[in-house]
Amino acid sequence: MPEDAKIALITGIAGQDGSYLTELLLEKGYIVHGVVRPAADLSASAIARWPGEGKAGHDRLFLHRADLSDAAVWRGVLHDVRPAELYHLAGPSRVGSSFGMPESTFAQIASLTDQLLGIVLAEQPSVRVFHASTAEIFGDAGEMPQTEATPLRPVSPYGRAKAVATETARTYRERGLFICNGILYNHESPRRGEYFVTRKIARAVARIAKGLDHELVLGNLDSRRDWGHAQDYVRAMWLMLQHRVADDYIVATGETHSVREFVESAFAVVSLPWQKLVRQDVSLNRPADPQLVGNPRKIREALSWQPTKSFQELVREMVEAELKKLTN
Repeated sequence: MPEDAKIALITGIAGQDGSYLTELLLEKGYIVHGVVRPAADLSASAIARWPGEGKAGHDRLFLHRADLSDAAVWRGVLHDVRPAELYHLAGPSRVGSSFGMPESTFAQIASLTDQLLGIVLAEQPSVRVFHASTAEIFGDAGEMPQTEATPLRPVSPYGRAKAVATETARTYRERGLFICNGILYNHESPRRGEYFVTRKIARAVARIAKGLDHELVLGNLDSRRDWGHAQDYVRAMWLMLQHRVADDYIVATGETHSVREFVESAFAVVSLPWQKLVRQDVSLNRPADPQLVGNPRKIREALSWQPTKSFQELVREMVEAELKKLTN
């Protein structure tokens, strides 16, 4: 492999974003190392097609099974890999479930991020770091759309933990670490976990179209999200670390769509009347459900980033992927 190839280290490589980011970096000639939990089952992950433990089926991709909460282990991974770029994507991403486990959510997001960054600054301060933040840090924002200057007012345990992690990253930047917060709005793909509403809808539509199910049960259909495609968003992550200065950027489309619109578009792919096939259950509504939309002006102007896939293209891709799974 090329001696001058950049080395990237990704925490959370087995997730949606980690898999797309891996593909992007490999296309750009990087050597990629990824961290996965010691007992993680990778069979359902997109990286499952790259089998193996040390070398994951690719001569420039390596997996490390490591417990990130173990400081000594994390220090060892850093020393072994010696990355030029670090993408910190690991951590829970289910907003709804965070209400039932606020303490562990905080530990896995805020406390872990502080520990990891502290070791990076002490051991390898030249590393460029991307931290995956979220629109949930704005919560009950009070202004639409949100910008990088919008006050943080999270309304969920997940949002609160991410807000602390985001401020922690800013603190480390003030101490000299090159670190960017990517404030990511909702971004989806066929690789989204089945517990996310977009994947739930796409999967149900495909199963109904094939006669395997007869209805789709959802909560609040009027809930709105700023939905983009994960492939576009990981490209934004990479662009941040190529810029001459570290900064925070909102990554968003700047437009919102309701769950109802997602449902309508999904059923349109299979030419079925959604009104007869969808049932609402208020018990599925979130305790707090902020309606957020991001202003991507800063990242468009500073990094020349913009989405390449539309909302309709995203929905169609997700439904067609589910149909293909049922056909194979």
